[in-house]
Amino acid sequence: MKMTDQTLLEQMKLHEVEILHRKQLINFSQRDADLLLNCRSFIQNRIDELVETFFEKQTTFEEIALIIGDADSLKRLKEALKSYIIRLFDGYYDLDYVNNRLRIGLVHKRIGVEPKYYLSAIKVLKDILVNTINQEIGEQFATDPTVKNSTIDALDKLLCFDTELVFDTYIRSLVSAIELARDKAEHYAFGLEKKVAQRTLELQELSRKDGLTDLYNHRAFIEFIKRDISFAKRNKVPLSLIYFDIDNFKTINDTCGHQAGDEILKAIGKILKEIARDVDVPCRYGGDEFCLILSGSTSAEAKKFSQCLIEQFSEQYSKITLSIGIAQTGPEQFDDHRILIKRADQSMYEAKKIVGFQMVTSPEIEIEKPA
Repeated sequence: MKMTDQTLLEQMKLHEVEILHRKQLINFSQRDADLLLNCRSFIQNRIDELVETFFEKQTTFEEIALIIGDADSLKRLKEALKSYIIRLFDGYYDLDYVNNRLRIGLVHKRIGVEPKYYLSAIKVLKDILVNTINQEIGEQFATDPTVKNSTIDALDKLLCFDTELVFDTYIRSLVSAIELARDKAEHYAFGLEKKVAQRTLELQELSRKDGLTDLYNHRAFIEFIKRDISFAKRNKVPLSLIYFDIDNFKTINDTCGHQAGDEILKAIGKILKEIARDVDVPCRYGGDEFCLILSGSTSAEAKKFSQCLIEQFSEQYSKITLSIGIAQTGPEQFDDHRILIKRADQSMYEAKKIVGFQMVTSPEIEIEKPA
């Protein structure tokens, strides 16, 4: 439920039983209420004087005058104080009275009145009212000072009761503001943490990618080959590694320029990303050398993949050839990643020695170049 759907009394969980209990805690009785009610007539008669005296004292302090601000605000405050003083001597302090006191605390917090100014104002008001009671009741009951003293005591209790209510909402409003600020800070921190984590992952990913081809780089390749061999061992499935380079790539760079060479490398990266499965790991091993880890694949399946690579690459660069080596490990016996890389590398160099052939597997199985 929203706060705006509840009264202050409901929000503060204040009811008649709680109000009665609070009155009992300060020993405020019906007799106290009756004593204050007996003052109502002379308080009403002197209400303008009392209010003027109060604000004369208050506005001598520059910071209080600054809080009040202007003549219109002062006029409204005077009317509000008149109503409050008369209610003090109403003799009936019910839920409506309590709700008004709660609202005062909320208003003071909203306009930024510090507790010290509220407490000092209550002290000034109390002194003015006590002085008035001394004058009026002292004259009426000159022979019986207990009535005057009891009335002043009753006023003191009621002002204490009011101050408790005002500070309940004031403090609650402060706590709510702190909780809101905390929630905002936590939300911001959580969002920032997510952004940092996301940026960290992005940076980690960037550090593992080759800037030219957008394939995984040599360092990432070593991590993945170790991981995938371990997975293949646990699950007793085969794993194949394709290792290839571009024939006469140095000559291409020397004759056509490095930009042309870069375009060829980027084309290979694009093709590998397009034809690789989600579980495959295409990498730029270094220079013009590339690797592709095929988890769960045999060398025969790797040859089909290589044939697809050759065909797609030949469509763009019919006069440039690739030398491809393939090595399989598992599903029974598994090579260390270094040995598997070496076998695939050796197969690639065997392919270079055979004129008219572009692919060699380990053990040596040859596939003819497309015409």
